Amino acid sequence: MKYEIERKFLVHKDKWSKAEKQEGKIIRQGYILTDPRKNIRIRVSGDNAFLTIKGLMSGIKRLEYEYEIPLPDANDLLDEFSESEITKIRYDIFYDNRKWEVDEFLDDNLGLIIAELELSSEDEKFDIPDWIDKEVTGEVKYYNSNLSVNPFKNW
Repeated sequence: MKYEIERKFLVHKDKWSKAEKQEGKIIRQGYILTDPRKNIRIRVSGDNAFLTIKGLMSGIKRLEYEYEIPLPDANDLLDEFSESEITKIRYDIFYDNRKWEVDEFLDDNLGLIIAELELSSEDEKFDIPDWIDKEVTGEVKYYNSNLSVNPFKNW
């Protein structure tokens, strides 16, 4: 079994705008199933595409299975089977020898910026960059699958 252990944070917009970052990549992400206990998503980023199945969160940990799939298949799955979608720009930021994934959401989630950090254990210690605002780990409204059905603009 493969587990994802992840912490989520809101990003301070002003500090983030001044942070050094590489060019981001556009991600189109659609959900075939969004259920509180599990979700199935398709993600396309550039020439890469993935099918991901995630289980129920238990603290900051959940089961995750991810498989690379052919790009044409991913686009067909998104177009034909996706119940809901999000679009975002992802930035990979290295801070204190760790990779932070920072997502600037677009479309109906425009204005929302979330940083995620994957950990190897639930009690792992790490330093927080100054552009982090507050932690939202476990707040379900910030899950990407929930943002696809109840976007930021509706809050």
